[in-house]
Amino acid sequence: MNLLIAFLPAAILGVLFIKAIKAHLFHHVPVALAFIVGALLILWAERRKHTVRVLEVDEMHWRDALKIGLVQSLALIPGTSRSGATIIGGLLFGLSRKAATEFSFFLAIPTMFAATFYDFYKHRDILQADDMGMFAVGFVTSFVSALLVVRGLIRYISRHDFSAFAWYRIAFGVIVLVTAYSGLVNWSKP
Repeated sequence: MNLLIAFLPAAILGVLFIKAIKAHLFHHVPVALAFIVGALLILWAERRKHTVRVLEVDEMHWRDALKIGLVQSLALIPGTSRSGATIIGGLLFGLSRKAATEFSFFLAIPTMFAATFYDFYKHRDILQADDMGMFAVGFVTSFVSALLVVRGLIRYISRHDFSAFAWYRIAFGVIVLVTAYSGLVNWSKP
């Protein structure tokens, strides 16, 4: 039930605002700024004192799930990490690092499936039967690699903070802005 509650805000907002988001936010400046602002929020959140109310995912209340779902909605902004937003949001709302990370990964399943099926539906006219093999290989490969990586990642995240990820985001955001304004890279090319 908590996954459904957390899934709904991003699903509803995504359906309502996807055209506006694609029209106004899929450009190098908003994406680079989302990288940098998101990184600053991560650094701020990691330096705060964490008060843990929820040690395990099973202890979450529906209000916790709703809050994390609302934070996940920020990932509709290009350049915002869905998992980063939900994990940091979980930490700010009193979840342990392990519970926040596990719930974020659980929440990715319905979110990614819904986004994939929505995109398939929107572009069904350009899909061909010959493409199904390529999609099947991509799906299986992604699923297996996620299974192999998630356990180690959860173990790492439960013992380390996100500061390195934040500094990477700042560096990448600055690189995008510098290369765009210097003319080295045309980020508007498809």
